[in-house]
Amino acid sequence: MLFPTGVFAIFFLVVFTLHWGLNRWPLADRLWLLAASAGFYAFWDARLCLLLGGVGLWAWGLGHLTARDRRWLWLGISGVLAVLGLFKYADFFLGEIAGRFALLFGAQPPDLLGLVLPVGISFYCFQAISYMVDVSRGELRPERGPLNVVLYLGFFPHLAAGPIVRAAHFLPQLREPPDAARLPTIMACLLILGGLVKKLWLANTLAVELVDPAFRDPTALSSGRALLAIYGYAAQIWCDFSAYSDMAIGVAALLGYHFPRNFDQPYRAASLREFWRRWHISLSFWFRDYVYKPLGGDRGGRWFIARNAMIAMTLSGLWHGAAWNFLLWGMLHGAALVIERMLKLEGRFGRIGGTLITFHIVCLGWVLFRATDMSVAGGMLAALGQGGTGEAATLWLAAITAVALALHFLPADWPQRLEAALKPMPAWALGLGFGLALVIILTLGPAGVAPFIYFQF
Repeated sequence: MLFPTGVFAIFFLVVFTLHWGLNRWPLADRLWLLAASAGFYAFWDARLCLLLGGVGLWAWGLGHLTARDRRWLWLGISGVLAVLGLFKYADFFLGEIAGRFALLFGAQPPDLLGLVLPVGISFYCFQAISYMVDVSRGELRPERGPLNVVLYLGFFPHLAAGPIVRAAHFLPQLREPPDAARLPTIMACLLILGGLVKKLWLANTLAVELVDPAFRDPTALSSGRALLAIYGYAAQIWCDFSAYSDMAIGVAALLGYHFPRNFDQPYRAASLREFWRRWHISLSFWFRDYVYKPLGGDRGGRWFIARNAMIAMTLSGLWHGAAWNFLLWGMLHGAALVIERMLKLEGRFGRIGGTLITFHIVCLGWVLFRATDMSVAGGMLAALGQGGTGEAATLWLAAITAVALALHFLPADWPQRLEAALKPMPAWALGLGFGLALVIILTLGPAGVAPFIYFQF
């Protein structure tokens, strides 16, 4: 069930109405939100609800044991990682072993498991780990019953593609009924409408007209077309992923819950270190707090720090997918961060120079990230040396790419500014305006809606 569809609109209208109708009875309200989230997840496959519920019960139970004795934490983390590893990585490693087996012995390799990757599993497994770790550190008290923990993991606005919300941020919100009088309705609607524009008008157009054809057959590309496709993918993935995050934040806000911001104009970063403070913030901070710092963080010698950064970024690449291109993408960012730190390059090239260099290093990484295999990545990079600028028809695609990237230069607080300007308007006028904007966005957008990129992770 995708956000920009009529099915979701009907679903959310029902959820919204009953949620605020049950607001006076907190337990009934939370049970309703859990049931609605289960229905949302079952839209893909009802069996996924059993897996999510099992992970939630495991995290809740081990959280109680961990609160008494931290030695239980390793069992808790191992159990969650075993589930994630089985569904996400088993076939990858079995495939690699099978290939070596056939090469060495010339025999038929063993069959793969053929497991389908459950939507959102990487996100809710990381949230389950953060819950248990925070409880073990004494930063969070364990929940008495499993309801809040399972709802925290499976709450439908962030279930499929984040943000990765911390338990310490979200669980206290579940303990107190949300206040309808304090809803940031204008802000939520602006985020949802902005997300629809980025997804339908920009990300989908760039994918269908520019990026997908280029990565399907890079051997036919001129240098100009290849470069535009790489820039186009940088714009597409930001528009696509930030659109989902914005809509998730807006949908949650209409239900009275606050999610943290997940993007902060990442392509304005003047260093790789700054980029990772602006891109997929919830994941970056998760690896910082639960991998990088426990390994030692910035303590110790420079080689020790370099090791920590390489481990964290390599694992970040592996989190995105069980494939060599994701692994190499993570290692590329790790190596770039290490070089940047060791040579003290941050700030050396000025703001503009640093931003241009950082953006192109990130774009190099996006080639690995988008490619279906290493031959495609090599083909895209080779095409940059082919010469030629491409056909004139690419000009409008270049314009769309430029518009998407130019959105980074809007003030970071544009929703707050627009909200302040719209607040004096009467409610009926706001409702009419938002409704008209929604109709225009959906009418002028493409007929079909492609899944969000991060659904595959």
